[in-house]
Amino acid sequence: MQTPQIGQTAKSANQNLYETDFHAWTQQQANLLRHHQWSQLDLSNLIEEIESLGRKERQELRNRLSILIGHLLKWEYQPEQRSRSWLATIRVQRRETLKLLNENPSLKPCLAELLQEAYENARDLASGETNLPLSTFSEQCLYSLENIISDRFYPGVSARDQIME
Repeated sequence: MQTPQIGQTAKSANQNLYETDFHAWTQQQANLLRHHQWSQLDLSNLIEEIESLGRKERQELRNRLSILIGHLLKWEYQPEQRSRSWLATIRVQRRETLKLLNENPSLKPCLAELLQEAYENARDLASGETNLPLSTFSEQCLYSLENIISDRFYPGVSARDQIME
């Protein structure tokens, strides 16, 4: 009877830990990296997790833009409902979107695609929260990215009007 090689035992233990206690697996992998124990690393799952981190940043940007644009649509289409809460959401989402872009400049080339995806979500959000038909909102985003992230842009509000301070 053949005994398993040490490398194979470590790999099966890594895989088992990955499946049963993800947090413990991450700590173990960090420790192995810190101590340069390359042969014991769970490379296939590490690669998968690193790739997924990049996807999560992209998803986070799309989600922030969706909420931001959804609130801009609500702001424009239901001016009588404008509230400090909507204003706060717009401001926070703008700040967090800019922060995310500054921390991940490689996402900038994806912005056109993400903006379209976010706008589809934003239409659904605005329609659901305003009770206006989806067809009320243009199928294409009419706001430029510059306006969306500008702290001076509030659709339906002229530059002279005061924003709730």
